[in-house]
Amino acid sequence: MGVCASSPTIKLQKNGGRSSRRPDGTRSDFIGRPKGVVVIDVDGDRVEELKQPTQARRIISQHPDHVLCNSEALSVGTCAPHVADDEELQTGHIYFLMPLQQAQNPLSLPELCNLAIKASSALGKR
Repeated sequence: MGVCASSPTIKLQKNGGRSSRRPDGTRSDFIGRPKGVVVIDVDGDRVEELKQPTQARRIISQHPDHVLCNSEALSVGTCAPHVADDEELQTGHIYFLMPLQQAQNPLSLPELCNLAIKASSALGKR
């Protein structure tokens, strides 16, 4: 979802985890990516974690008039590029399920920040 100008300094640790430096200089360790495929409804009502990769059409077929967007492809001022039906969803990636009409409008900074908050919240509950 792009890089935020106020993001903390992140350093890779030897064990593959990541560490962030807080403003007070202390560090907190966290896991950088989910272990499965995470699909989040943009309304925040539904979060699904799939343990195995699957094709996008499996998710899309259950949600007419929606598209699936890879969170890593989202950026301010552009329309959300959607994942093709036959594309395999990748483990460790977060995908948003968006209404087609919403995905056809360029994302604003507040909208992108809202999606980042929803993703963070969903990952924090896992």
